[in-house]
Amino acid sequence: MKSIEGKYKYFTALSALGVVYGDIGTSPLYALKESFHHTHHLAVSNANILGILSLIFWSLIIVVSIKYLVFIVRADNQGEGGVLALTALISSFREKSPKVLMVLTLCGIFGTALLYGDGMITPAISVLSAVEGLQFVTPAFKPYIIPITIIILIALFSIQSYGTALMGKVFGPITLCWFVVLGVLGLNQIINYPEVLVALSPTYALEFFSLNGWKGFGVLGSVFLVVTGGEALYSDLGHFGKTPIRLAWFWVVLPCLVLNYFGQGAMLIHNHAAVENPFFKLVPEWGLLPVVILATLSTVIASQALITGVFSLTMQAVQLNYIPRVQISHTSHEERGQVYIKSVNLLLMLACIALVITFKTSSNLAAAYGIAVTTTMVITTILFYFFARHSWGWNPLVAGLICGFFLIIEASFWGANLLKVADGGWLPLVIGLFIYIIMTTWKRGRQLLAERMNKMVMPLDNFLNQVEREKPFRVPGFAVYLSGHPTLVPATLVQTYQHFKSLHEHLIFLTVKTSDLPHVPKSNRIRLQNIGPSIYRMTISYGFMDLPNLSDELKASVLLDKGATFDPQTATFFLGREHLIPTVENQGMAIWREKLFAFMSRNSQTAMAFFHLPKKRVMEIGSVVEL
Repeated sequence: MKSIEGKYKYFTALSALGVVYGDIGTSPLYALKESFHHTHHLAVSNANILGILSLIFWSLIIVVSIKYLVFIVRADNQGEGGVLALTALISSFREKSPKVLMVLTLCGIFGTALLYGDGMITPAISVLSAVEGLQFVTPAFKPYIIPITIIILIALFSIQSYGTALMGKVFGPITLCWFVVLGVLGLNQIINYPEVLVALSPTYALEFFSLNGWKGFGVLGSVFLVVTGGEALYSDLGHFGKTPIRLAWFWVVLPCLVLNYFGQGAMLIHNHAAVENPFFKLVPEWGLLPVVILATLSTVIASQALITGVFSLTMQAVQLNYIPRVQISHTSHEERGQVYIKSVNLLLMLACIALVITFKTSSNLAAAYGIAVTTTMVITTILFYFFARHSWGWNPLVAGLICGFFLIIEASFWGANLLKVADGGWLPLVIGLFIYIIMTTWKRGRQLLAERMNKMVMPLDNFLNQVEREKPFRVPGFAVYLSGHPTLVPATLVQTYQHFKSLHEHLIFLTVKTSDLPHVPKSNRIRLQNIGPSIYRMTISYGFMDLPNLSDELKASVLLDKGATFDPQTATFFLGREHLIPTVENQGMAIWREKLFAFMSRNSQTAMAFFHLPKKRVMEIGSVVEL
């Protein structure tokens, strides 16, 4: 049995290579080259080469190996990771000050929003940087680089519906081959010039800053490109688990990355002119075309980490009521966190194509890359501090020293990336701000709508007394009324009862709740209570990573009193459909936000489709609501 578990662990680690580490594994294509980009005005000298190599090595060790793989991945929400999952954990700490919780929650939402911008840029810069290698095979390819990149991006997004598990099986071996090639290419140069290994000492990183001052600080924005996959690693935690992700990093990814970066550095020391594109200069002429093809495949795979991360974040955001309902499909029967979202996939594809057409080269895109991820990393560290204090009971001094150390490193990267805002760094910030406005507007709008709807309903106890007093005619059959609050009668029932003065023989008030936990076991989901003559209150609880399917839950055929058995295919489901009218009188939100919320509400997926209710058994009751 242990042998089988061990084999599965290593197989999952291989799959994680293709999905989790694709992004960070393609950074050697452009990271060292961008560190010597002309905008930094940095001399290609031995001291600077060794200094940057030292910065790269210790960034990989501190940010990825220690921060994420030792500490952050342990801050999981029942196996799920990512800044939004961490935010959900923090928001459940009820004993904290409401103001502190609100600030932390808003920070977490903003960090989540920024990852959407990163999810658009990563596929564009990764694929474009690989395809640019074709011009080293022959200059004849140069006019076709952008069209080829666009075709590859379209193909990449077209296969997303097949799911992460399938792509992990296909991509894992290819990515393993890529990392082996990275390591071999780098090792070949290191053997010839082993003196480059002195850069493993952090003293060379410190000397780099003393030699270059402000220019050296600016280079940190390019050095950061080597760790941009760190946050995606955390977001994809639910797809593979901690152990396989750690195995893949320490046994394959880290050694091969270090070998390649140091190999590029060794070559630059003895051939400064290779700075034009040090990665492809590592490759022998006979191997250029195969390596370009492998690099292109690898960058396609690299994009997968961010794409799957965006799918996971979107699902969490829908369940936690931060964005409107969208159609979500499960792509795996074994792993609950593996999902596909068609609308998000289409938007990401169009955004990536637009970025390639607009920026044209990977160097131009590099200026837009990094600011979103550094900001999210800083937010993750701040949230982790509060998580460690509350959930693990860490001493404030210990938590402060550890998180403070990470914050100093990340704040340096963040400050260096701010220097790139005018050159393109504004793009992910604008995208992130736009998503942040959508998320906070939807959350606040749903709260306002609930407040307005509560004024149109009556307490459940009053309704039960009215039924007992009036003894209305009871129509044969079951009626299910979706209710946002278990102690209030939904407006749909108030309206139908006022009009028809009758009720179904069996009434069920159904409330769907989303837990702060990612998953709720099926055995704990349904709670049924008899509250009147053939009147029931039912609560179904889901985790924020569970896809609601009320038909499946209700097919359990709940046995009710008088021997009646509930069948969702013969029951009638009553849903509310609100027509929202933005107003300035009610002091809810700014009028433009109310209009935005109304627009999103009109275009969100219907409750019938989202909850998978039987189409022919649903009745919608409309009402006009002033926000």
